Amino acid sequence: MRAWAVLLLSLAGLWLSGCAAPPTVAQADSLFADARFAPPSEPVRVADIFALSPEMNRYAASLPPNPKALVDALYTRGELKIEYDATMTRNAAQAFEARSGNCLSLVIMTAAFAKQLELSVYYQSVFTDETWARSGDIQFSIDHVNLSMSRRLAELDRTARFQQVLTVDFLPRPESGQQRARVLSEATVVAMFLNNRAAESLARGRVDDAYWWAREAVVQDPSLARAYNTLGVVYRRHGDLALAERVLRHALASEPDNPQVVSNLAQVLSERGNSSEARELRVHLARIEAEPPFASFDRGQEALRRGDIAAAHELFARQVKRAPYYHEFHYWLAVTAARLGEAAEARKHLALAMDTSTTRDDYDLYAGKLMRLQVSLAQ
Repeated sequence: MRAWAVLLLSLAGLWLSGCAAPPTVAQADSLFADARFAPPSEPVRVADIFALSPEMNRYAASLPPNPKALVDALYTRGELKIEYDATMTRNAAQAFEARSGNCLSLVIMTAAFAKQLELSVYYQSVFTDETWARSGDIQFSIDHVNLSMSRRLAELDRTARFQQVLTVDFLPRPESGQQRARVLSEATVVAMFLNNRAAESLARGRVDDAYWWAREAVVQDPSLARAYNTLGVVYRRHGDLALAERVLRHALASEPDNPQVVSNLAQVLSERGNSSEARELRVHLARIEAEPPFASFDRGQEALRRGDIAAAHELFARQVKRAPYYHEFHYWLAVTAARLGEAAEARKHLALAMDTSTTRDDYDLYAGKLMRLQVSLAQ
């Protein structure tokens, strides 16, 4: 399975980007509405994110304090058999116990061990090809995070200090080392974790929980624009349209060309009866986003329903070209290729669906379909 990164969200997408003018904590506080929401079903504790379990402490005690030894112990040797799984964003202890996690979970778990070993830790957001996922009517923009580790500078001699930084990347592509990246603070990483939990809660219909996770994300990093977008979506789902508009306008002031904020605000304004401004925002959205993330995929599904396999195949191929690392796109391209008698292409894209899958269940599903295809071709 392929290692993906950060889950971001929106009715039209929850996303990642920076703020031109970071809001203050006081400004953020004015956007909260705690009394409207039931208490969370589980504690929202920032201290838990990097906390080591007793088992992790025992394991860390057996490791020498250097980055390579840590990576070898966790991943290279395969002793723990830790694998990628995007079912949920786990904190460090949860990822270690499950021996799996999404990219952000694995970054957090690795960083927790590194800090226990008194290593220096640096977080980075890596610029990758556009990738989206969808759950019901919620779309998720998936971004990628990695980390680098080094011995403390005081422990390195002058000739070695620039040679002892090890980058750990859970996106196994040859070109990943050449990609552009920007440094993230740990506060931002914490807020990204909380925002992921908010997005996942929304996808499960747990709107009250989503509010508390998104709220804390804003508290931890008031400059993280995606957290405001998520909070706006939470308010909209909760039926608090005036609050949703207020939060999304706040986000739009910092990110006037962000398609997720523009789309979500347009939807809220339309629902509030402000159709004129909603139309203006949708015109603006058409300028900044030539084609919605799932447009070709949805048209491909429509073509399949009316029996036009060739048209569906062409549309799925277009979607794969735009977002080549989403398993569902490869699966449906394989389906149409098989129906058109293109066995080699079908095998290729089923294999890619396996490689880009984000859960063990999806991986096993595509592996079974690929095996059946190969058996049928051999007969």
